[in-house]
Amino acid sequence: MSLSRTVTIAEGRVRGTATVVERRGVSRFLGIPYAGSPVGSARFRPPVPAFGWAGVRDCTGPGPAAPQNPEVPAPPGRKPRTWSEDGCLNLNVWTPDACGSGLPVMVWIHGGAYVSGAGSDGMYDGGNLAGATGTVVVTVNYRLGALGFLHLGDLLGDGYADSSNVALLDVLEALRWVGRNIDAFGGDPGNVTLFGESAGAAAVGTLLGMPASEGLFRRAIMQSGTAERFRSAADSARLSREFLSLCEVGDARELLVLPVERLLEAQEKLVQQFGAETYAVPLPFQPAVGTPSLPLPPLEAVRAGMNSGVDLLVGTNLNEGSFAVEMRPKDPLDPPYAGRAAAVLRDFGAPGRLEEYAQAVALVLGAEASGKELLEAVVSDAVYRQPSNRLLDARHGSAGRTFSYLFTWRSPAMGGKLGACHALDIPFVFRQLGSPEAEFLTRGRAPQGLGDAMSSAWAAFARAGLPAAPGLPSWPDYRYGRQAMILDDVLRVEEDPRSELREFWADVLAASGSAAV
Repeated sequence: MSLSRTVTIAEGRVRGTATVVERRGVSRFLGIPYAGSPVGSARFRPPVPAFGWAGVRDCTGPGPAAPQNPEVPAPPGRKPRTWSEDGCLNLNVWTPDACGSGLPVMVWIHGGAYVSGAGSDGMYDGGNLAGATGTVVVTVNYRLGALGFLHLGDLLGDGYADSSNVALLDVLEALRWVGRNIDAFGGDPGNVTLFGESAGAAAVGTLLGMPASEGLFRRAIMQSGTAERFRSAADSARLSREFLSLCEVGDARELLVLPVERLLEAQEKLVQQFGAETYAVPLPFQPAVGTPSLPLPPLEAVRAGMNSGVDLLVGTNLNEGSFAVEMRPKDPLDPPYAGRAAAVLRDFGAPGRLEEYAQAVALVLGAEASGKELLEAVVSDAVYRQPSNRLLDARHGSAGRTFSYLFTWRSPAMGGKLGACHALDIPFVFRQLGSPEAEFLTRGRAPQGLGDAMSSAWAAFARAGLPAAPGLPSWPDYRYGRQAMILDDVLRVEEDPRSELREFWADVLAASGSAAV
């Protein structure tokens, strides 16, 4: 049974619902606007704070997602998303004590390759996490695809100098909303943890290197993310000109009034082009460096000390690349798996080094790797694990603590082919192991103890900066021996897991003349 619950925030009164979750009362408030409408003259521009309202705003149902194309094929269990350009800048709040104060706050940024997703997706329902751990959970929608990342400063002038970063500026505006309002929901505005997975974790990693983010969050958790997902302003400008051509318009000013459906049509064409050009993960939309809000590459800014005081927890799943390998449509023109692995190595700065990489993988596996295993490993390394390792190493002199994990529990889906795949960790963190969205990956066999340990450790980290939970070994700081927590049926600490692959990629950087971290 659900009861109505009303809370007063800076912008007005909001009505949500209260129910019992994990034997604890939890209130939820959905679809609260944190910024003004990003349409009309506000399209491609930084967000502005939400306007107030009279009366009580109904926040008992989720707000619309950002405009996006449907995922094809849609993941099993996923409900179709309702989107709207006008009302997409909204967030959701779950709190175990709307009348209390001082609870740690966890703000979630959803993934989806920066082109899809919503904070209202079933696996991100924060009720179980809030109820079980005594935290206030917030999930955020932000602009996606062209609307969030198209670089238009060169085409439309200074007013659009940050158009390629407005998605991240949306998140910053949401964090400012949290700072103004979260105490009304029982949260501590001085104890905010920003966390996310995949593109959401890449957003967190990028925000760590954005000057405007300092002071807006105390801790951060990155699940399968990177601080290296960006383009130069020049490359972003070239991509924008290509996007104009796909929209079949000659003047960039037409983008300001073009129906959003036309933008989405061009966006899908661009996604398909990128998908045809890589055996890894197509990522056409990324923030731009050398812009007012992101002057330096995020990793470089972190290495120089930006957000040094933020406690950081970073990790990846063992088989991050398995979706790219197993779900790619079959094409008779594709080379064998080993040839695809060589192509990914080339694209990520290691041409002609397949044999050397295969030797490193064999040392890790304890046996010679098949072509498919090589491709999965190189996608995992290039897109996710090694950028995470470089960020961890860049934090060596930080004031904040730094922790690492490797999630290795294998999904039983598809006869086990996916392994510890990308996104498998999400239902463990949100205590959503039995949700329809998780069923395809977990098959009802996920170990409850692992989920309890992970969600409790995430919440403990948010509360006091140290991931800890009953049954979890003491979690050492990464900076002292590259130690990581292995998250599986048996929880354990391992020093420098898969070190042979880390060393291979460090040598690639050194050979290219890039700064090793």
